[in-house]
Amino acid sequence: MHRHQLPLNALRAFEASARHGSFTAAANELCVSQAAVSHQVRQLEAQLGVALFRRLPRGLSLSGEGERLFPVLTEALDRLSQSLASLADGARREILRLGVVGTFAACWLLPRLAGFHRRFPFIEVRVTTHNNRVELAAEGYDMAIRYGGGAWHGESAVHLMETPLSVLCSPRVAPELHRPADVLTQTLFRSFRSDEWQTWLAAAGVDPYRRLPESVTLDSSLAMMEAVVQGSGVALVPIPMFERHLASGAAVKPFDIQVTLGSYWLTRLQSHPESPGMALFRRWLLEETHAADRH
Repeated sequence: MHRHQLPLNALRAFEASARHGSFTAAANELCVSQAAVSHQVRQLEAQLGVALFRRLPRGLSLSGEGERLFPVLTEALDRLSQSLASLADGARREILRLGVVGTFAACWLLPRLAGFHRRFPFIEVRVTTHNNRVELAAEGYDMAIRYGGGAWHGESAVHLMETPLSVLCSPRVAPELHRPADVLTQTLFRSFRSDEWQTWLAAAGVDPYRRLPESVTLDSSLAMMEAVVQGSGVALVPIPMFERHLASGAAVKPFDIQVTLGSYWLTRLQSHPESPGMALFRRWLLEETHAADRH
């Protein structure tokens, strides 16, 4: 096959599908339809004369040929993206303005951002935090990271990670919680979603419609965690954001019961074309979230 015949879009579709193990997830990342991704991969397989995937009932599995191609292609695409961005104007820096929900910024993104700067020193990332209410156009953001179901009008959304909610408390409060219903003896901290505790109680086998004790509404999980560490009550928080508190013993997870009411997503306006810096940040962020999932 001559170099000018290489189908770049099909190669990108294969790489994303192999990384996610799903045509649907790859389509979300590439902002195209699932049918388009499937068609591009089949087109690539036809040109190569080999099957790159085994189509399974619950996803995709790489064939032997796919396993050989995937790591080589991933490295090549990464180098190509870096080269294109740096060649845009040798000394020029691209400014990337991000609006990031506060908990994700403080607990997950900021500790990893130095790694992004080492790889892409020509991209200046400016982070502003928000409490999950953000207007991309009005506030001048290129991209936003937010929590929810993934559907925002006029925006493309790429799934980053699941965020199951579970009860956390301080080591001082933990001995008072022998069974799930015991959380009703404590002050409950919650976000603006009024159904969080009822959903968790139902999952725990506790009547969710019984009268709840005093609750305090806070605008971020960070604030809830601070209250928990001080022993002021119990909170439902996204566990992946607070692994450090659990590892240090500052907080305790008294029950294994968890519920998922949303995920973290990277969004941009559909009317805002993806710049080289935005594309590099998206690819890097997906690499980091997938690496975290494997550990």
